Amino acid sequence: MKKIAIDMGSGVTKIYMPGCGVVLTEATCIAVEEYFEGGEKRIGIKAYGDKARALSGRAALNTHIVNPVFEGDIVHEKLAANLLEYFLEKIEIPFKKAKRVEAVFILPCGAKPELKQKYLRIANECGIGAVYFTVTPFAAVLGHNVAISESTPMFVLDIGHSITNIAALSQDGIVYGLTVNLGGGNIDVQIIDELAENFNLKIGALTAERLKNTVGSLLDDDNKMNVVEGRDVKTGAPASLAVNSEQIYEVIQTYIDKILEYVTLVLTKLPAEVAPGVMHSGIYLSGGLMKMDGLAEYIEKKLSIPVNLPEEEQLAAVIGGGTILVNDELLDRFATVE
Repeated sequence: MKKIAIDMGSGVTKIYMPGCGVVLTEATCIAVEEYFEGGEKRIGIKAYGDKARALSGRAALNTHIVNPVFEGDIVHEKLAANLLEYFLEKIEIPFKKAKRVEAVFILPCGAKPELKQKYLRIANECGIGAVYFTVTPFAAVLGHNVAISESTPMFVLDIGHSITNIAALSQDGIVYGLTVNLGGGNIDVQIIDELAENFNLKIGALTAERLKNTVGSLLDDDNKMNVVEGRDVKTGAPASLAVNSEQIYEVIQTYIDKILEYVTLVLTKLPAEVAPGVMHSGIYLSGGLMKMDGLAEYIEKKLSIPVNLPEEEQLAAVIGGGTILVNDELLDRFATVE
């Protein structure tokens, strides 16, 4: 049977296929078009994934951009199934072949049974033959290409688009962990507000995300700069602005500090026997935001704990999910079927 690991994040869906690597990274969104037929309002899908994301802020009045996954939960189950079916077809797994597929879904830390049931129904809609579940902390550590220690606990910080997973773990399971509704998407929204309030420029979500990714930095005195286009808040006329790293530094720092408050909370909840092991092995970082210049160093300095970065920050969890799926021992220990 073909094996795949699926990480349907609020911002991006990643699919990993052992032997092939990461075969898909696309936006977790759908462009939905409303229209009338026979006097009744109907809904049709206009675009999927990256094509739908590209319509954000540019779509016609009757077209809406929908994110079927929000803050780690499936909020539009049918659309999520349609989107996953589209993604599977893109990697040459149409419905008629999906019954010969084993898939592991990567869920947030502490995912409730109701969320698993949603994923099971989605998998069934797509015809997937066998389904397993694991949680982000286990997958993210394995995505570092390290073994989960039998004796030394490991600590994970995974910052996603709208949620952050924080956990201390060992081979026996999660020692202590939580998921908070903070992520890179919060920074995007705050950048939009910052430019509107202090620089009189209204920009869209795609522009804010691009600005965060190109100019965003937690390095002292970083001077990267990018010109962004939008409209003047007062007149509505087209306008542009040169934005540098310093101008959005505090926006980024505010949200990172909020996340690190939760990290500190988890660290203080660890048993006395666990804390020294974490200090020794360090914190394993993952998530696309970790690519930001200076972020890993900022976390290390703020917490006074060493940090570990994987080769592919955004892909660590889905790569780790694939590692679990192809190893029977890891599958038995770190995955469930319900």
